[in-house]
Amino acid sequence: MECDVPISYVYFPESCVLSIVALANRDTRIEVGMVGFEGMTALSVKDGDSSPFRWIIQLPGAAWRMKSENFRLAFNGYGSVSELIMRYHEARAIQFAYTALAHGSFTLTERLARWLLMSHDRGRSDSMPHVHEFIASMLAVRRSGVSAAIHYLEGLGAIRAGRGEISIVDRSKLIAIAAGGYGVAEAEYDRLMAPRHNGA
Repeated sequence: MECDVPISYVYFPESCVLSIVALANRDTRIEVGMVGFEGMTALSVKDGDSSPFRWIIQLPGAAWRMKSENFRLAFNGYGSVSELIMRYHEARAIQFAYTALAHGSFTLTERLARWLLMSHDRGRSDSMPHVHEFIASMLAVRRSGVSAAIHYLEGLGAIRAGRGEISIVDRSKLIAIAAGGYGVAEAEYDRLMAPRHNGA
């Protein structure tokens, strides 16, 4: 999905993973969020809405889509749907906040560990077809820095890197290396999206 284009469909990933990318110009961009089977793309409910973000396929796969006009009808017509969407909106805002914290305060190795954990959560496989150039683009760093961080994580036994592929070997090590950047947003998602019961 391109930025600043009227949104025709809302997508619900089933097996694909999408990166949400903010752009300042053609050469300046950074990933600000990630969506997989746990979420959806645009949260727009107004006619003609667009988004300043670009959505890039990180891991290919399937997704369901819904016409934006039908999404608006469901959002406005069913209280349970609107409540669920608003809770998801809050969960994604928390993910955005912790992504900003990671970009601004953490080392590249810590950011990479967090990014790999988030991708692993959504990819449902220990092996992911990631290349250094793509990761560098998403984290807005040099490819050489990503390569060095990958070698470091591999040396610790947290991951195994091959040609065009990264495999998670020890999640607990990655979580420790992520230095608090991973875990809070994920726990908040679980809390916000947990089934609600009458009177809860």
